[in-house]
Amino acid sequence: MTTAQSGLETLAAFDSDDAEASVPMDHVEIIETVIASLEQDQSAMVSRHEGGYLWKFKYGSVDVYVQLTGTNDEDIITVWSPVLTLPARDETKLMRHLLEMNCGETFEACFGILGDRVVVLASRPLADMSAGETSRIMTIVATIADDNDESLQAEYGAS
Repeated sequence: MTTAQSGLETLAAFDSDDAEASVPMDHVEIIETVIASLEQDQSAMVSRHEGGYLWKFKYGSVDVYVQLTGTNDEDIITVWSPVLTLPARDETKLMRHLLEMNCGETFEACFGILGDRVVVLASRPLADMSAGETSRIMTIVATIADDNDESLQAEYGAS
C-alpha cells in the first residue's frame, strides 16, 4: 500500500454514514490527521494566526503547504507544493509541458506559478467538503509534486 492510499484510507471513517455524520466536521482536525498519515520524519509544522492556519510538511522530496483561511463554509483550503525555481531552462517548452500535464494528469490540482516557483496547487471552499475530499486534495498535490519535481528540475532547472 502506498502512502497516498494510506492517507485516503485513514480518512474513510470520517465519511461513514453513521449517526455521527450529521455532526459538523472539524476541518483543522481532519487536516492534521491527513498530515500525520502523509508526513515523513516528524516534519509537520503549523502556524496559527488570526483568521487562519498554515501547515508545512515533508512528503518524499517535496515540501507541502496547507493553508486554511478559517473554519466557516465560505473559507478556503489551499494546498501547494513547489517543484521548480524560476527562471528555468527553455521556459517556453516548460510552460507547454506543464499545460499538457494540467490537461490530463493533475486531477483536481494544477501546475501554476507562485512568485518565482512552479507549484502544484489545489484550492476549494470548505462548504460541503467531506473529510475524504480533504484527504484527496492534499494527497493529490503531495503525490503529483513528489512524482514530478526531480524530472522537472533535471530537464528545466537552472544550470
